[in-house]
Amino acid sequence: MRDELLAIGAESVRETVAGVYAFGNFELAYRACLWSRLANRVLLPLAKFEVASADDLYQGVGAVNWLEHMGSATTFAVDFVGHNDAIRHSQFGAQKIKDAIVDQFQSRLGERPSVDLKKPNLRINAYLAKGRVALSLDLSGESLHRRGYRVEMVPAPLKENLAAALLLRAGWPEVCAGGGSLIDPLCGSGTLLVEAAMMAADIAPGLLRQNYGIEHWQQFNAALWQELRAEAHNRRRAGLERALPEIRGYDKDSRAIAAAEANIAAAGLEKIVRVSARPLAALKKPTHKTLTCGLILTNPPYGERWGEVEELRPLYHELGKVAKAEFPGWKLGVFTGNMELAQELRLRSDKSYSFFNGTIQAKLFLFSLRAEDNPGEDNVPCQRQLSDNEAMLVNRFGKNTRKLKPWLSRSGVTCYRLYDNDLPEYAVAIDIYDGAIHVQEYAPPATVDANRARQRMREIRQALLHLYPQSQDKLFFKERRRQSGDSQYQPLSPWKQKGNSFVVAEGAAKIEVNLSDYLDSGVFLDHRPVREMIARMARGKRFLNLFCYTAVATVQAALGGAVSSLSVDMSNTYLEWAQRNFALNGLNAKHRTLRADCLEWLAKREGQYDLIFLDPPTFSNSKKMDNVLDVQRDHVRLIDDAMAILAPGGTLIFSNNFRRFKMDASVAERYQVEDITRQSIPPDFQRNQKIHHCWLIKHAL
Repeated sequence: MRDELLAIGAESVRETVAGVYAFGNFELAYRACLWSRLANRVLLPLAKFEVASADDLYQGVGAVNWLEHMGSATTFAVDFVGHNDAIRHSQFGAQKIKDAIVDQFQSRLGERPSVDLKKPNLRINAYLAKGRVALSLDLSGESLHRRGYRVEMVPAPLKENLAAALLLRAGWPEVCAGGGSLIDPLCGSGTLLVEAAMMAADIAPGLLRQNYGIEHWQQFNAALWQELRAEAHNRRRAGLERALPEIRGYDKDSRAIAAAEANIAAAGLEKIVRVSARPLAALKKPTHKTLTCGLILTNPPYGERWGEVEELRPLYHELGKVAKAEFPGWKLGVFTGNMELAQELRLRSDKSYSFFNGTIQAKLFLFSLRAEDNPGEDNVPCQRQLSDNEAMLVNRFGKNTRKLKPWLSRSGVTCYRLYDNDLPEYAVAIDIYDGAIHVQEYAPPATVDANRARQRMREIRQALLHLYPQSQDKLFFKERRRQSGDSQYQPLSPWKQKGNSFVVAEGAAKIEVNLSDYLDSGVFLDHRPVREMIARMARGKRFLNLFCYTAVATVQAALGGAVSSLSVDMSNTYLEWAQRNFALNGLNAKHRTLRADCLEWLAKREGQYDLIFLDPPTFSNSKKMDNVLDVQRDHVRLIDDAMAILAPGGTLIFSNNFRRFKMDASVAERYQVEDITRQSIPPDFQRNQKIHHCWLIKHAL
């Protein structure tokens, strides 16, 4: 800001932690209001005095001749910051200042100005520190970051003056002067783009604003103000007539692009700034003309929860990879409040600058993009010395791997559980899917410090990367919480990069899994032995799969020789997934899916089946269901309805994962019941014998 003020006519400038003091005439104050790209407020100092009591504050304010600054018809508000033993609350301090001002008017004129806290004509600024109050008149009115062009918003937008500061630190004026272009690949509502265009076209950032505090000041020089505004308009016209650089923005969210277009139009820059909906992975250098140099500057999301942070890692990795591949010779600037995510760019920064984005401490990282830099870096994770906790986790994960290795070699299993809450302070489940790693965090108790919980997750991640460096780009973290209603069918985060589905094998079956977009992956690994049993039992049978999820059990039944099957679930998401699994395995039209509430459908007792798999959730209250399902309460009815359509000699496989489940005694009184839970739990789940319960149920002889 120092250089900015000197450029608009300050005679001298002194920088402090809280701001910048500039010395000059009143024209300087007017120009600062109109031309400062960085300031929040322009304050005119009125007085400084010691405050040891409330009366000191009242007397000090009363010593200022307020009639020189405002009239009795002027509305005003007081912004008070700070406290001491005498002034303990900002509201009390503001009240004393207000009293002193209105009392002065009342005693001199017999009338008083009014207070307007929402839209005052003038604001009085008071800052109390170390027993002294600095009293100022706010010439800007509302904060100068409000330029007047932001008519549409998206979540977490950058303030306009912060965007301008980032552009200046990233060297945009120099890039622009050298004929370079600017691209924001994650542009949101377009703030960086508009600020960049205003700089390039020499447009005063305050030109669109309709109301300034200075206009209500008693000493306001309207002629000078109009002269300066006319000069700014002339400079704008001249700037827009020049050949201006390419300024483009992209965002995968069409709603963000619509907001950006509205803001760009409000700024009158629609002929200069262009935006379009495009995912980051599709980012390319524009080819309509030669762009030899430029700046990519962006403010990617950086999440608040651990789960969001993990989901954003692929976004940052993609940003670094695409920027280096598509824009050699350009500069890259990334502004983020998460230093850990910044490492996912896998680029070495030339410089970094600290800022506050609201209350969040953030950094602007600047990179020079050279295609020859760090060959192969995209596939090599950064290694460092492990901490004691990370080393402990490496030992645990390695021990589990060695224990499972003989069984994995014999069975050919490639999707298995590596770790399940083995160490209580590291409450996660870790599954391996043919080289990809799926980490589900059990939500920590409220007594556990959130920062410590996140630190433990970072330690888990580092330990896994140490053991499985080849899985750097195939590591997925999720926070596991109790789901209700349709939430289990919804994507976990709006920031998630989609397209992470891939195919794994389970015996002869091909299965689509997705480790990023939903709570579960698409296959329940603990039911692997149950599905193997279904495949053995299914030859020549009519198979029914209730609460079928992605119908992996049906695929195994069909590959095992089932003559027909019906898979029932109420989720379109899961049934579409099931159809993709059917297509992967070449299943024909004899294997059908049905969208229905399983409770209602079973109650009709229609059809006849030789082999039924009934695996209800513990609890479900989906909006798509008329009834609430509670497996402990409702299992007898479910079993009776299923047994009513089970053919003579057939088998019902009943399973659930409610840890405290107890089979009602009446079931065994009416049917042959065999508890096969022990046999149905695979070696990789032996630590958790209550992962599920399973029974074979047949008609009584």
